[in-house]
Amino acid sequence: MITPLASRQIVIAGASSLLGAELKSLLEESRFAASDFRLVDEEIAAGTLTEAGGQAAFIQPVEEDSFAKAWVVFFTGSPAFTKRNFALAKRSGAIVVDLSGELAGQPDVALWLAKLSGFPSPATPQAFAIPSSAAEIIARLSMALSSLQPRALGAVVFQPVSAAGKSGIEELESQTGQLLSFQSVGKQVFDAQVAYAMLDRFGPSSSHSLAASLALLRSEVRAALPGSANAPAIQLLHAPVFYGTTVSACAFLDGKTEAAGIARLCSEAGFSLAQNDSAPSNVTSAGEIALQLAPPAADSAARGSFWFWAAADNLRLPASNAVKLAESLLG
Repeated sequence: MITPLASRQIVIAGASSLLGAELKSLLEESRFAASDFRLVDEEIAAGTLTEAGGQAAFIQPVEEDSFAKAWVVFFTGSPAFTKRNFALAKRSGAIVVDLSGELAGQPDVALWLAKLSGFPSPATPQAFAIPSSAAEIIARLSMALSSLQPRALGAVVFQPVSAAGKSGIEELESQTGQLLSFQSVGKQVFDAQVAYAMLDRFGPSSSHSLAASLALLRSEVRAALPGSANAPAIQLLHAPVFYGTTVSACAFLDGKTEAAGIARLCSEAGFSLAQNDSAPSNVTSAGEIALQLAPPAADSAARGSFWFWAAADNLRLPASNAVKLAESLLG
């Protein structure tokens, strides 16, 4: 007997995060709008007044019974928060969907990519990982080019400050204003000037680490690719923008490969190819669920090498994928 939607309890763990808020908004616009929502998060966010399903709701701290009777638990907070609470959520018998990156590549966790992942078989996994926008871009590009057997593939990801949450956005905003007013900048979040600056690391006292985020990204990409596939080389840089992930990639292919054929493979892998006069960016991808890709461009200085430029909304895309996965599991 199928449980009615109105009786399916959904837990958003990490509800105060930007990703948690985006997921809740999309769930309320989906078939799950009538579901019973429970919002939980870190102790510091407990007691925050918000709304769920059109009703006032408070974010609760995680307790022993926080996941009891839940149908699905979405982890949208930090990887550390997921790590601390995954076992408790799993013991409840709920389906676990992780958007934090923590569970990617772990045993018995299925990484899910819309239209590329096989839907659950009778031995349905209890836990799923939804890759970040950057990981999805790189994984899909790797799969698109796999039939061409590239000699090498490298990607540079440009991370927005929203990856650090609301505090990251507020610090970039305040630093921008301070610099325009010729004031010294506050560095409480990143311990570095992030406004008007490209960085490969934050300050030593920063609570956020680009190196840790890079390790997580590499794990996500490896988990998304077939076991026989060579993992691409990946670098992660801070970009002084609020939202949107952008990726620059280079593939070294056979010298006879043509751009038109590569573009077709990318389209089949799930990319939305932009016209030559419409470049993808963190601005054009805002609020969209498409993986935007500029036409592949040959490098005239290196025969057989092609450059790729892609963009995606770093919040809406994974949140939308999580909702699609939940809908596919309804049965």
